[in-house]
Amino acid sequence: MLGVVAGREREGIVERFLRTMVAHEWAAFADCLADEFTRVGPYGDVYASKAAYVEFLSGLVPTLPGYRMEVSRVTYAGERAFAELAETVEVDGVPLRTPECLTFELTHDGRIRRVEVFTQTRAPR
Repeated sequence: MLGVVAGREREGIVERFLRTMVAHEWAAFADCLADEFTRVGPYGDVYASKAAYVEFLSGLVPTLPGYRMEVSRVTYAGERAFAELAETVEVDGVPLRTPECLTFELTHDGRIRRVEVFTQTRAPR
């Protein structure tokens, strides 16, 4: 069921966030984020503002060789959402696929207030 809060469809904000990131549509990407925003990465790295996070991703993502994202599922649960996905980049010419789960806290107006990134690691071969 789609939720509508303050005239915005809440359903779809996570999908827009992911789509605009992959497409390098940084203004549309930034529009998905609340003004008070925090991102916590898989190594405990924190971007404590919307501007810092957009600057970080807009500088990084376009430089990643062979970058692609496969989204398996997005689930909404009240003020929270979860995205199961895998990101692939080429390392020394070889694709490296990393399965991830992103958790999202949503605002009452349907934007993203917080993102936490959890990655699945593989045992060394």
